[in-house]
Amino acid sequence: MGMNAVYNGAQDCPLVIPVFPLAGALLLPRGQMPLNIFEPRYIAMVDDALRDHRTIGMIQPEPESGRQAATPGLLQVGCLGRITQFAETGDDRYILTLTGIARFRIVEELSVTTAYRQCRVSYDDFAIDFTARAGEDEVDRNSLLRALRSFAKANDLKIDWKGINEAPNEALVNALSMMCPFGPREKQALLEASSLKNRADVLVAITEIELARGGSDPETTLQ
Repeated sequence: MGMNAVYNGAQDCPLVIPVFPLAGALLLPRGQMPLNIFEPRYIAMVDDALRDHRTIGMIQPEPESGRQAATPGLLQVGCLGRITQFAETGDDRYILTLTGIARFRIVEELSVTTAYRQCRVSYDDFAIDFTARAGEDEVDRNSLLRALRSFAKANDLKIDWKGINEAPNEALVNALSMMCPFGPREKQALLEASSLKNRADVLVAITEIELARGGSDPETTLQ
């Protein structure tokens, strides 16, 4: 596929993908994630991706079980992203942006010679991801904005309210899910939500829990 590839369904997505395990990272369909790549194995991963499908699978490692694993297990659901912006720095780093395409479920991790990990994946459970703005009308936007205002006030967050008020529901829900400073388990719950409405409901519930706990990091900025 070319630079302006359009993904109309699972048939357009590669079934074997490089994966980038990153705790706390959340990429959602049509969301954008900036990445600063500096480890040699991930530099190699990006090089190979640029030569092929330009896609990378973002996924979280399994929560650590009391010890630091050299090769941590992977959670089963991640999101495929396409490299839509790319730049090299003068100190051997890559600055890139991944744009989410669709969620995937790992079928198996492959035994590979590359320094980075690769998985065979399936998109069958997430056909809804290929339809932009699916389920927007079911989102309780008012509840979401109320929770966000309370969270922002409690944590002294700077919010781009103009951008939020202008955003359609899908962009709003997914951008807030990706930006909010929640932990890996909460991020995974948002990723695996069955619908946009469900994700919005989960986002409101997590926000209310965080408020009850006394909020999160006051230095966080949502832009």
